[in-house]
Formats: sequence, C-alpha cells, structure tokens
Amino acid sequence: MSAETPTLIEITHAPIDLNALQRAITTPRDGAVVLFTGTVRGQTGELETVQLEYEAYTEMALAKLRQVAEEMRARFPLIHGIALVQRIGTMDVGEPTVAVAVSAGHRGDGAFEAARYGIDRLKQIVPIWKKEVRPDGSAWVEGDYMPTARD
Repeated sequence: MSAETPTLIEITHAPIDLNALQRAITTPRDGAVVLFTGTVRGQTGELETVQLEYEAYTEMALAKLRQVAEEMRARFPLIHGIALVQRIGTMDVGEPTVAVAVSAGHRGDGAFEAARYGIDRLKQIVPIWKKEVRPDGSAWVEGDYMPTARD
C-alpha cells in the first residue's frame, strides 16, 4: 500500500465508520468515491430477521480480502484507494455489516465497476458465515458459489 493507492482491509467487531473509511482511501487525485454497504435487512420475503450473527476464519478472511483487492487493482487499473471491511459479531436491523469503498480520479475510471466486483468476489471467496436470527428461531445461511482453483 502506498499513499497513492491506499488499501484498507479489515475484519472488525466495531461498527463501521463510513466517513472514516472514505477518508482512509481518498487521495488528493480523487474526485470520485463509490461506497457500497450491506446492511441487516429486517424482512426477506415473508421472513422477519431480528439480528444477524457473523463469524469468520479471520486469518484466512484477511488473506482473501487482500486477494480481492489485488484482483480489483488488476482489473481496474485507474482506481486508487480500496477498502474492504467486514464486521463480525451480532448486528441489529439497519446496521452496516460490510463495506466496500473505491476511490478514483473520476466516476468513469472504473470505481463503480470495481466496487461491484469487490462485493461480489468478497461474497464468493472470503470465509465468513452468517446466521439469521428470527423470532421463530435461527438458521445459518449457505452460499451457492463453488470455489474454483483460482480462488
């Protein structure tokens, strides 16, 4: 990481400070920052969710987040800053659970595409597990991605 291409990778129990995240990855050359946040949804179809509980294999999750950042830089060479932050522990409805931020000189320099790639790839390969806590019980949520050799 350099001052010209800051990278913030984090697994945290603390609430995600979105303003601090933006400041951490914005360089003097940047006029665009794209920020994606995933939040705890209280209603999915007919199912009510009270809380989400996230767990991670932290050491491997950090390595995979670094991999995602490297892939983002390779695919979108005009971006500058990257932040990939996953919260673990128990979160209530409306709280941010994950954040992906990308800075670039201009909005057309791949920042939107890089942020989308970052969250999609994070969901595919980073070892994080989610349990939905509902009024009638809890259930672990399984993904549908099957890792490949490049993962």
